[in-house]
Amino acid sequence: MKRIITFGTYDLLHVGHIRLLKRAAALGDHLTVGISSDELNISKKGRGPVYSTAERLEIISALDCVDEVFVEHSLEAKGDYIKEHQADVLVMGDDWAGKFDMFNTLCDVVYLPRTEGISTTYLISSISDVGKKIPKVG
Repeated sequence: MKRIITFGTYDLLHVGHIRLLKRAAALGDHLTVGISSDELNISKKGRGPVYSTAERLEIISALDCVDEVFVEHSLEAKGDYIKEHQADVLVMGDDWAGKFDMFNTLCDVVYLPRTEGISTTYLISSISDVGKKIPKVG
């Protein structure tokens, strides 16, 4: 069985996430997804996620292409997560190209193209802009 692992926040799930996860799953027989904890997300992005860790775990685990989810507590532990989940392939979006090559000693590393024109950061910014334009009632 070929085991695939990937990592992400997966906040405000969108078509880009779905496409990446489906393409990752197609590379093997079992897809494991590490979901960044709320604390990790705050430390790496400077903001908390819209949905809690528990909610994001539930959302991602509900996808047919995902076999297993777990909470990623530390960026520095990626190698440990790869070993723990016996991954044969680490898949990341190509915006991370080259940044995970050090794990080639543990598994194959594949960078998949992101979906053009969509990102969680963009969606949050768009939603925030729309909210500013809505007239206040009362």
